[in-house]
Amino acid sequence: MEMPPTHVALEQDRLEDLRDLLAAGADVHEEYAGFTLLHRAVDGEVDGHIQTGEPLHVDATALLLSQGADPARRSHCGSGLSAHHMAFVSRHWLAHALFEAWLAHCGDIKSDL
Repeated sequence: MEMPPTHVALEQDRLEDLRDLLAAGADVHEEYAGFTLLHRAVDGEVDGHIQTGEPLHVDATALLLSQGADPARRSHCGSGLSAHHMAFVSRHWLAHALFEAWLAHCGDIKSDL
């Protein structure tokens, strides 16, 4: 199965394309190979930090949250980890802090830690 365009845009850090795909109706919770878009964003941000030494950032994570992605949603069709938990275990402190604030603001504290 070929990687969906939303995941390709995220992998290639083409956030404007991802924004446009979501605006055109792509599912913000789309899952591919066990990763939702939000899981892939966290993973990509951590990988980029490790590979380049550049500071962690949350560009893709923030875009997806703004489009309705749920950090408490579990991967692998509900049997895996949430992006919230993934950010915690991968030490993506910035994404974890963003998720904590998002969850608190939404009044939906579903911490799976």
